[in-house]
Amino acid sequence: MQPSEKALVPFVSVDNMMRLVHHIGVERMITDIAAQIEADFKRWESFDKTPRIPAHSPHGVIELMPTSDGEAYGFKYVNGHPKNTSEGLQTVTAFGLLADVYTGYPTLLTEMTMLTALRTAATSALVGSYLAPKSASTMAMIGNGAQSEFQCLAFKAMCGIDTVRLYDTDAAATEKCAANLAGSGLSVVKCKSPEDAIEGAHIITTCTADKKNATILTDNLVGPGVHINAIGGDCPGKTELHRDILLRSEIFVEYPEQTRIEGEIQALEDDHPVTELWQVMTGQAEGRKDDRQITLFDSVGFAIEDFSALRYIQSAVRGTDYYEPLDMLADPDDPRDLYGMLMRAK
Repeated sequence: MQPSEKALVPFVSVDNMMRLVHHIGVERMITDIAAQIEADFKRWESFDKTPRIPAHSPHGVIELMPTSDGEAYGFKYVNGHPKNTSEGLQTVTAFGLLADVYTGYPTLLTEMTMLTALRTAATSALVGSYLAPKSASTMAMIGNGAQSEFQCLAFKAMCGIDTVRLYDTDAAATEKCAANLAGSGLSVVKCKSPEDAIEGAHIITTCTADKKNATILTDNLVGPGVHINAIGGDCPGKTELHRDILLRSEIFVEYPEQTRIEGEIQALEDDHPVTELWQVMTGQAEGRKDDRQITLFDSVGFAIEDFSALRYIQSAVRGTDYYEPLDMLADPDDPRDLYGMLMRAK
């Protein structure tokens, strides 16, 4: 028995995702995803919102990130296992699904390990376009792991940086990042310390993976007027910045109820003021106010960003060969006769 067309779900594999990225171009795809995220953040109030649902273990965390705008439902499955790197495995892997709210039928299944890196970079640079100094040309990239090249290219494409200063405790990671960015149009400087990396930087991106209360940046390293893009802290006990930096900064977050649990601000009192990004994007709150202000994006990743990325992929692959139809729904001609469908398959 052949499955009906309505029961076939488009599936974007890792191979097809990579083909799609090469077809569109990394920087163009990041910019397009950012535009979708911005459009969805501007209709923030139409979404169901909840902090992601975690299952913590001594080895890492596995999370579900669901949301819906009333017409489509989306979720991402994602893990965070910092110890994986030492075992030759990815720290983060993910897949995601979109479904039609009216029928409940899935409408897209896709890998999201690659897509998460793209949407994280898109979110970072989108926020940077609102908060970073307008004359920013140099970014410090502290933590040169799997996300680093995407972050550098995103800020090049959307914020106009032309120089990146790289630092990682593992010199091999810095060499890897520098080699991958060769020919990108960026001037790449390999640094031997965080202090060296942030010299002359207008934007500081921190993206480290240790699951502990780490201090990647101390207060004395951060001068006035910079924008900090803190994307490494994303679960309880995992932070990168000294508390005093937070106290000097204007802090911007995706969803306070989640960020207070998982972000840098878990080190602050629950009533410490923060600004929600959707309010900045809709003009209800101010972004950067002056040249000396320190702005901090306490990024933990939120389900609406994944929803936006999923919707973008759904549109991008429609009518192409960058997906394969997946037979994953039992859909008998008579919806009451599932058993009959099973017997006829014999």
